[in-house]
Amino acid sequence: QVQLVESGGGLVQPGGSLRLSCAAAGSIRSISAMGWYRQAPGKQREVVASITSGGSTNYADSVKGRFTIARDNAPNTVALQMNSLKPEDTAVYYCNAAGVQDWTLPGVVRNYWGQGTQVTVSS
Repeated sequence: QVQLVESGGGLVQPGGSLRLSCAAAGSIRSISAMGWYRQAPGKQREVVASITSGGSTNYADSVKGRFTIARDNAPNTVALQMNSLKPEDTAVYYCNAAGVQDWTLPGVVRNYWGQGTQVTVSS
């Protein structure tokens, strides 16, 4: 069994910063990529940033230059540093782990989602 545990988020004023962290726990053999998605009220879930096991990163155009995704010190943990936050960044942010191989499920590759954490940017 694999679980994603998110931390961070909250209320911040425009121009402020927040840091989200996501830790994948369980009988993990490997993870192809981890990333962050967000979903604002009335909108579809969209990808924000991702990082592969090889360290390649991708960002949505709307967050380039403001957000940074990086591996954290602990295994299977990634952090999303969000700077210069705007009201339009307000959303529930979800951690995703893609291409997860579980030691207890040989030959099975799955994707997992965290429970989501609210980020609100408002004055």
